[in-house]
Amino acid sequence: QLGIGTADYADVSSTASLREAIAKIGLPAVLKTRRFGYDGKGQAIIRQGDDTDRVWKDLATKSAILEAFVPFEREISVIAARTADGEVECFDVTENEHRDHILKISRAPADIPNALAAQARAVAEKIATALDYVGVLAVEMFVVQDKGGAKVLVNEIAPRVHNSGHWTLDGATISQFEQHIRAIAGWPLGKPVRHGQVTMTNLIGDDINDYPQWLSIPGATVHLYGKGPPRPGRKMGHVTEVRPMPSKRP
Repeated sequence: QLGIGTADYADVSSTASLREAIAKIGLPAVLKTRRFGYDGKGQAIIRQGDDTDRVWKDLATKSAILEAFVPFEREISVIAARTADGEVECFDVTENEHRDHILKISRAPADIPNALAAQARAVAEKIATALDYVGVLAVEMFVVQDKGGAKVLVNEIAPRVHNSGHWTLDGATISQFEQHIRAIAGWPLGKPVRHGQVTMTNLIGDDINDYPQWLSIPGATVHLYGKGPPRPGRKMGHVTEVRPMPSKRP
């Protein structure tokens, strides 16, 4: 309704509707449960020759969406905050790299043209305003190449502080967490200014055992979550690295 681009999609509630959706969307496609999905859980890629009945049974849901597979150039996200009176502030666009369907690295700013970054921030602001949202939310997007050049397609919305915004803890003048509290408390939002080139690296599973190696790296800050024993695929902490911005050429 807002005129914001997304992947083609269709509602799925049974094996029969899954077959109808595939006929409409085509393959490859991504089947996503509507609830409780995260870090690749609750998702399945369907390719030609796959047993769709088995895929539906394994997903173990009664409500899903089939999305066309998007040949994206990169994934980006925008962390936005909105107050009850409509004030909106967006952090710099973040570029995200996943491994095994789990976010591994976020970099700010994203390596995209300024005009595309402005478009991404405008999309996030438009969504927050349309939903009359209060607090911090993340909007994940795909950068795709079109006939007229690069454009963004919205992939997912996370109505909360988000893993791809953890870089703001050390890399900006205000963190996404403080921004969220300001928004819901009715305070003025802070103006987020990035301190430099920022990289956030998730410590997943056994990565946590090697955290001491980060402690001697200038500009790096280690955050440990205290979750107990590491498990494969479990986010145990993260590291933010802040580096000075390269000087501009004359």
